[in-house]
Amino acid sequence: MADTAVVVGVDIGTTSTKSVAYDASGRQLATHSVGYPLEEPHPGYAEQDPKLIHDAVLETIREVVAQLPGPVAGLSFSTAMHSLIGLDADGAPLTRSITWADSRASRQAERMRAVPAGLALHRRTGTPMHPMSPMVKLVWFGEQEPKLFERVAHWVGIKDYVLLRLTEALVTDHSVASATGLMDIHRLAWDPEALQRAGITEEQLPQLVPTTTVLPGLTAEAAQATGLPAGTKVVVGAGDGPLANLGLGAVHPGVVACSIGTSGAMRVAVERPAVDPLGGVFCYALTQDRWVVGGAINNGGIVLQWAGDALAPELGEHAEEELLATAARAPVGSGGLIMLPYLLSERAPHWSALPRGAYVGLTHGHRREHLVRAALEGVCQQLALVLQSVRAAGNEVREVRASGGFARSPLWRQILADALGMPVSFPAGHEGSSFGAALLGMQALGLIESIDVAADLVKIDETVRPDPGAAATYAALLPLFSELYDALVPTFASLRRLAPSLPPEPPPTAPPM
Repeated sequence: MADTAVVVGVDIGTTSTKSVAYDASGRQLATHSVGYPLEEPHPGYAEQDPKLIHDAVLETIREVVAQLPGPVAGLSFSTAMHSLIGLDADGAPLTRSITWADSRASRQAERMRAVPAGLALHRRTGTPMHPMSPMVKLVWFGEQEPKLFERVAHWVGIKDYVLLRLTEALVTDHSVASATGLMDIHRLAWDPEALQRAGITEEQLPQLVPTTTVLPGLTAEAAQATGLPAGTKVVVGAGDGPLANLGLGAVHPGVVACSIGTSGAMRVAVERPAVDPLGGVFCYALTQDRWVVGGAINNGGIVLQWAGDALAPELGEHAEEELLATAARAPVGSGGLIMLPYLLSERAPHWSALPRGAYVGLTHGHRREHLVRAALEGVCQQLALVLQSVRAAGNEVREVRASGGFARSPLWRQILADALGMPVSFPAGHEGSSFGAALLGMQALGLIESIDVAADLVKIDETVRPDPGAAATYAALLPLFSELYDALVPTFASLRRLAPSLPPEPPPTAPPM
């Protein structure tokens, strides 16, 4: 098929949707993004208006199509994972879109993690017992909003809702479903025990389909709203995490994709689904013979932003370079200062909403540069713990490819390589999940032979190698960093117990992404 065939990758993210058009050679032809708010009406809530997101999808596609000189072969979708929306029988939302960042189901998650059945479900469904999990969110709805819970005809994710509006097909792909805690990843079917614990039936969920499924096409109404012909092919697509691996070319076993944006993640592609014995990683589908094993962290770039706001407010809003220059003045290991960067609680590898941030080892000699550098080191040490869990799940790790806003900083690049103790490669400009969605769409539409071409299409711009002395320092500190979490769990629990009687904590400076 000629390289001129165009697929639009639509990436439905936490705070914006971006559509990007690519040809079959991987060349980017047009792009447009639209933002929307992440609302936090109560402590622990993080939700959105699904209709606003649907409108953003239409607008980004319409603007991209208007920039293209020729026809579009199809649309293919990526989405933020773990969202949950209750619909009535006509497909109208009865709830907001409850995002991965929503932690209102923390107590339900802890209760389920505390019993052997919780780990068994994690290993069977690939999704940890964590408040991000739609299965755990459903338990919360059943207990806290029983009347609303009874009215819901269908429970869907945000991409499922958008596809329903675009094509009238009520489906969810194996990738998104593998992040719900409701699908048996070994059988690719809804898990009866998970459904029973969630209090729902299989009929209340969308039809399960492979990520390469080509849906009937755009309705006349959706076609008019996007500027595309009615019947334009729509590929159901996958979750943004697995597709980010694809977009980075990290599609072969042993190649890890690491990202640090506002949050962060570490994922490796595998050929068979598996979770480590301790449940430190997730396992999500990409295609029927390709999965990703790894973990996400809540606290990435948000930690640097906090450091600027809290430790150097006089630098103003756009102080990233000055802040990083400040951190560079401190030595490796920050003079024995360790920061647990759990400002937004944490996910991998502990999967608990309990933890809070902490500085440990603070002395009279520490200054601002030590505190800022310790924050960067804490993020990278947390990712090193995730990498340990990836290896503990039986996966070889021979290469790390990294992306995200942090990559603009040579200091942060070097700290990551040193903390991981291995070289880190940085691909040339790419759009991650949207490119992954487009590649998956191209395979589904027969425009490329296989998504394996991603490994060849993605070019490495730079490889940062660890400094042996720095790597040895971080390796020595990592066990202490890990032990601190366990040592402070009782304190975290006490703080939460006391929270209602204390003055309220200040609101976050920015919502998580």
